[in-house]
Amino acid sequence: LDRLAIEGAIVTIDALGCQRDIAQKIVDKKADYVLALKGNQGTLREDVELFATEQKGRRFAGSKISQDTTVDGDHGRIETRETTVIQNVDWLQERHNWPGLKAVAMVESTREIQGKIEKETRFYLTSLVMVATLMGPVIRSHWAIENSLHWVMDMVFRDDEGRVRTENAPANFTTIKHMAHNLIRKTPGKDSLRLKKKVAAWDDDFLASIISA
Repeated sequence: LDRLAIEGAIVTIDALGCQRDIAQKIVDKKADYVLALKGNQGTLREDVELFATEQKGRRFAGSKISQDTTVDGDHGRIETRETTVIQNVDWLQERHNWPGLKAVAMVESTREIQGKIEKETRFYLTSLVMVATLMGPVIRSHWAIENSLHWVMDMVFRDDEGRVRTENAPANFTTIKHMAHNLIRKTPGKDSLRLKKKVAAWDDDFLASIISA
């Protein structure tokens, strides 16, 4: 982030990047963030989930919210997404002191695939005051990129088989693999990423050309 010109941009990051210092850097650079929230921030996710569940149980009475529902599907898959943006976050700011926080987004997804139903709820912290009809596409565009990259990391770098599990090592290795993926992807030629990776392991000159590109 220190080297990126992000003023005016919306930065979306998965749960590994949901950190106070990252949020602060984004705000300091006059950009906005939408950060995926998981269980890597102490009680933060638990507090957000409890709050959102209670608000929903009261049908968000007295809350300032925006909601939107979308339905799409293909190849026998139907997915319904209900996006709720909750702006009542003063209590959350007081308890967790999150830089620039303006709202919490909750995305409830229901997928029906060949008669089998799967449900998932995701939570996001954001510095944006944005209606749900706009927040939904921002979040979906992030996951479209994330899913595509995850496929590459799994198929090319066998990321899901990694045995690194200690402390910050998994996040560090993931960052290194992402950097390697970006370097290989920019290398000219029509060969597959997997083949380029193998050639880089065999040919020091090719490896040097990738690194120096």
